[in-house]
Amino acid sequence: MNPLLDFSGLPRFAEIKPEHVTPAIDELLTRNRALTARLLQDTVEPGWGNFVQPFEDANEQLSRAWGQVGHLNMVMNSPELREVYNANLPKVTQYYAELAQNLALYQKYKAIRNGNGYAELNAAQKKVIENELRDFRLGGAELPEEKKARFMQVQEDLSALCSKFSDNLLDATNAYSCVVEDEQDISGIPADERQVAAEAATEAGKKGWLFTLKAPSYGPVMQYADSRDLRERMYRAFTTRASELLADGSKMDWNNTPLMSRILKLRAEEAQMLGFPNYAELSLASKMAETPRQVAGFLLELAQRARPFAEKDLDELRAFAAAQLNMQDLQAWDIGYASEKLRQQRYAFSEQEVKQYFPEDAVRAGLFGLVETLFGLRIEPSTAPVWHDTVRFFDIRDDNGQLIGQFYLDLYARASKRGGAWMDDAITRRRTAKGIQTPVAYLNCNFASPLGGKPALFTHDEVNTLFHEFGHGLHHLLTQVEELGVSGISGVEWDAVELPSQFMENFCWEWDVLQGMTRHSETGEKLPRALFDKIIAAKNFQSGLQMLRQIEFSLFDLRLHSDYDANGKQSVQQLLDAVRKEVAVLIPPSFNRFQNSFSHIFAGGYAAGYYSYKWAEVLSADAYSLFEENGVLDAATGSHFRQEILAVGGSRDAMDSFIAFRGREPKIDALLRHNGLVTD
Repeated sequence: MNPLLDFSGLPRFAEIKPEHVTPAIDELLTRNRALTARLLQDTVEPGWGNFVQPFEDANEQLSRAWGQVGHLNMVMNSPELREVYNANLPKVTQYYAELAQNLALYQKYKAIRNGNGYAELNAAQKKVIENELRDFRLGGAELPEEKKARFMQVQEDLSALCSKFSDNLLDATNAYSCVVEDEQDISGIPADERQVAAEAATEAGKKGWLFTLKAPSYGPVMQYADSRDLRERMYRAFTTRASELLADGSKMDWNNTPLMSRILKLRAEEAQMLGFPNYAELSLASKMAETPRQVAGFLLELAQRARPFAEKDLDELRAFAAAQLNMQDLQAWDIGYASEKLRQQRYAFSEQEVKQYFPEDAVRAGLFGLVETLFGLRIEPSTAPVWHDTVRFFDIRDDNGQLIGQFYLDLYARASKRGGAWMDDAITRRRTAKGIQTPVAYLNCNFASPLGGKPALFTHDEVNTLFHEFGHGLHHLLTQVEELGVSGISGVEWDAVELPSQFMENFCWEWDVLQGMTRHSETGEKLPRALFDKIIAAKNFQSGLQMLRQIEFSLFDLRLHSDYDANGKQSVQQLLDAVRKEVAVLIPPSFNRFQNSFSHIFAGGYAAGYYSYKWAEVLSADAYSLFEENGVLDAATGSHFRQEILAVGGSRDAMDSFIAFRGREPKIDALLRHNGLVTD
């Protein structure tokens, strides 16, 4: 049996091959289209049991099969898999576009909404119906027939272009390497990072040390390398990935510049066909925020509050670099290095020193222990077919031993894996004819692999990242909703979906949590209180600069999709330059092509939604402030958070869930306080 067509349990990753993809997807598409036709021909009044349920059953199977293919394409990318993924992507995109535009389906859902049985549906089922009606409108169901074909073509073209954007970035990232043969040129780089680079060079048949643009290699060079020349070379390569300025000029087919223009034109066309003035308005139709103007006002208010702190951060860094590092002309490739030196001088510790206290097994045990304490759970190792031998699998059970959810943990970077960190759903909780379906999540990071048989060591930033993704996982896994469309993260407004993930990061700054998840890699000692105090003192180091950087990205994204005219004279680069002039205090060099690797908005789901990180950070900081009031390890508050935020998923509006937990609407104060952006 084709493993992609087996929905009886967990994905059969050990058996899935590229040749399985096309037959499975073709069969599921044929099945689903036949079912849709039968449902539309049925003259019985449509209801949940005879219409919505079978329709969701069929589409869930397609979603699960295609989800496995998409997941493997991100974590075990190969030429064969990429080819078959890209060959099937237009077919899947077309199918969903057909559904969204199907006026007869739309009428069936309207009939359910207006029928006698609607009042008998539970709240989650009603929310599914309301969301479906909204999505039909946004999917083009109300378009005149003569425009539907063009609308569908736009969807297919956008899917292909966004996939190509991602492929280009991965290829450009993987293609570059920098080999250093003189040991003087790697001065300052920590010993374990040197060892990784030396092993990479040996594996590539080179002498010396090999560095790449993958985060675990690139980051330490920019933070620690004394060689200004090496930092500049790496910075130029990193910031010109997938652009017309590629280090390898022969690979111009990896240039994302023309793709961006085409993506923006198609998004604008899509929005206008649906009656929206721009894509940002379309994007916000399913979010908490109401208008681009409201979002811009939110971002500019944050920028105004953060700017004095950012200016102070930059003045201090420039003065330090000039006086202590003899850098009179601080450049972009010096920022990370000079900042680390200033941090070490000011707080008398380095990230490398802290890293020795965070071996993976201790961090994982601490994270699991926290979750068990707050939410009354047990997390246990389990077994499942996996896609790589470093992937771990776990069960989540309640106090009675009942299985609640399961998750895969894929922590390490590799050439076949896309960069960054993310959570995705493998199986979603729902009620079926066989009972409750156990939810399953993928948790993915890109940390450096273990060395010499010892556990991997994490920086404190990486600990934050792990907690962040686990928060997303909890949102998916701890839902108590039984309807597919609003279970877990499904149906949650995009600008609220980061609430649980950012909420979990707060615990990484608590002594009672952090101290219990540390063990020095050599001595076995726990994190000393004196070092923890330094970490806390340094928590908001350059927080003004960091806040403005995120606002810059968010405002750029918003204006690209609201003000930018892809047919006009202004280029994407010129728009970005204008945004930087308005809100940034740190302007990158003219060759920097950040936008060409901004996959969140050009290849992910954050188009006209990157502001969501800051928007949700207001929610998460304010939610966490209740734990600060009641005790950060207070199980009663944890149970309340689980019940009102995690358990309800998308079954009610995010604002209603927040108010149910916090007792009022969110305030910005906690976010500013947590970031040190308040005047004593």
